[in-house]
Amino acid sequence: MSTAEDRDGRHRRVIVLGATGSVGRHISEAVRAAGQEVLRVARRPVTAAGEGRFLPMDLLGEGPDELARLIDTERPYAVVNAAGAAWLCAPDVMQQANHALVDNVLAAMATASWRPRLVHLGSMHEYTPQPPDTSLDERAPTRPTTLYGRTKLRGTEAVLTASAAGQVEAVVLRVSNVIGAGNSPGSLLGKVAAQLRAAEADREAVVRVSPLRASRDFVDARDTADAVLAAAALPVGGELINIGRGEAIPVRTLVERLIAASGTQARIVEKADPAAVRAHTDLDWMRVEISRARRLLHWTPRRSIDSSARNLWEGTAPEPARRPPDHPAAHRAGPAPTRE
Repeated sequence: MSTAEDRDGRHRRVIVLGATGSVGRHISEAVRAAGQEVLRVARRPVTAAGEGRFLPMDLLGEGPDELARLIDTERPYAVVNAAGAAWLCAPDVMQQANHALVDNVLAAMATASWRPRLVHLGSMHEYTPQPPDTSLDERAPTRPTTLYGRTKLRGTEAVLTASAAGQVEAVVLRVSNVIGAGNSPGSLLGKVAAQLRAAEADREAVVRVSPLRASRDFVDARDTADAVLAAAALPVGGELINIGRGEAIPVRTLVERLIAASGTQARIVEKADPAAVRAHTDLDWMRVEISRARRLLHWTPRRSIDSSARNLWEGTAPEPARRPPDHPAAHRAGPAPTRE
């Protein structure tokens, strides 16, 4: 048993679903850094980076019963849903990971006798694309134009509906573009990092990208994790809260900062690819209004863009081979599809 306890002796334990994903790993580390116990749940035991107990679980294939039993056994004060699918996924995979999985989580939490808070990570791409020089607040219309945005919105709506009906105590954090160690290799910055890693040491690297015209709100993964911990602990059940940096940053600036963090001499070559399908977003401008997060969570982003770029770059360094992690909490071993 963990020694992380409240004054009344209750254990401070968090279950993180999608714990090996680009945001889940930072949330897990933040829980541990706060002196609390984390149980990391994901489908790939071999990629379960980080410390703490790990449980491989198929949140789709196994249905809600297994998660309900886990909640009753572990008695966490919070369950964080950081699972989902965004990059390079087939439509049916995105639907399953962003909507059907959420339904299973809600069913599990309604079935369990132990009632933790659910912190669900939504996306700013659930909103209608915004005009330049505006800010997205929680009152903005939700008419997403991409499959990613639509499937994430269905998940968010399911959580808010269950919360309003008293079936679960939940809070939804709508998160902007996250930057940090573990960014998907299918994302723009992930692709840039891969090209820089592949460059020869004695030659100028050539970073090939689509035209860098957009300006978007990028929030550090570690700041996002801090917001999750606040949402888990503070009396904000039933709320919808935007999480972002609060400014629109030119994507070109992010690419340049990542190149600087790498220490590599590089030039950027922009070329449109008419055959390419745009990623999960068609937003060319994004700036998030975060006053509700400041007021309710006492949270504000702390990391600089340079710090975020360094964290992303350091996270792409090759890791030495390691043995599969132990998972003493596992009821069984086996792979499974919670999409991270």
